[in-house]
Amino acid sequence: MSELVKTLVLRPDISKPKWDQSTFEGRAKHFFAITNPLNLFYGTNQLDDFKKIVDEYRKGTVSNDLTVNQLWKAKHVVDSAFHPSTGEKMLMVGRMSAQVPMNMAITGGMLTFYKSPMAVIFWQWLNQSFNAVVNYTNRSGDGGSVSQLLVSYCSATGGALTAALGLNSLVKKAPPLVGRLVPFVAVCVANAINIPMMRRGELTDGIDILDENGQVIGQSPGVAKSAISQVVVSRVFMATPTFAFIPVVVNALEKRPYFKANPKMFLPLQTILCGLVLSVSTPVGCALFPQLTPVTFDQIEPELAEKLKNLPNPPKQLYCNKGL
Repeated sequence: MSELVKTLVLRPDISKPKWDQSTFEGRAKHFFAITNPLNLFYGTNQLDDFKKIVDEYRKGTVSNDLTVNQLWKAKHVVDSAFHPSTGEKMLMVGRMSAQVPMNMAITGGMLTFYKSPMAVIFWQWLNQSFNAVVNYTNRSGDGGSVSQLLVSYCSATGGALTAALGLNSLVKKAPPLVGRLVPFVAVCVANAINIPMMRRGELTDGIDILDENGQVIGQSPGVAKSAISQVVVSRVFMATPTFAFIPVVVNALEKRPYFKANPKMFLPLQTILCGLVLSVSTPVGCALFPQLTPVTFDQIEPELAEKLKNLPNPPKQLYCNKGL
């Protein structure tokens, strides 16, 4: 829309996403905008200009020539480059918009160099190091987050290496396709370790439960288990097309005369395929479950449910922010 914001009676509400987050389509559109790798090409001055537009709009100041499209573009770029809580500019490699190009290069390497133990160690270590940078960049800012990152990083790296090296030793005599799928299993194991370890505080103390106004009204360990499980499923879903589909394609191409004569072509081929697949699977995986997930009174602990129902104005609907 090219309408001028200043002329609108009802102006856009940029405190929430542009699209309806109760639908899968709306969530997918939102994450396609946030994870767009083109957001990485904006320089420091451009990012500051976009942030100024958003900050001034929130204060009620609107320039005469600001259009609705420009406002939403600024909002999406700011969301992809600045920390939502601190407002600080995030490390470039840790931004959501860096997920596709970074994972494209790392996954291409893991899929190509999956036989040599030293290569497996390097690429699995690099993958978990990148995940640690992403987790650090998008951390909530609480005091224990850095120590949690270190523990989860070591645990996930150890789990991924154990799975990859152990499975490689078991499938030496198996068909080539089986060996190509080992990196997928290692990544799944790492995700299953990394995410719960990173958020173990929520598993013991509970995830924040919000009312319909976004106010924190309690914590629930039971809901935390459900939220963290959804994140693990989303991460595995993101990885599945690249780690499960591409090996099947490459295994078939490996028998072709051209690739037999030019085996070095597998690295650029798999890297390009990873980029194409990840550009879709990353936002779609993020969109599988609502970011602000509805919670029923039956899902929370009985004592918390009783406490909330006895409030002077009991909430009609509960939510939790499941995380990414």
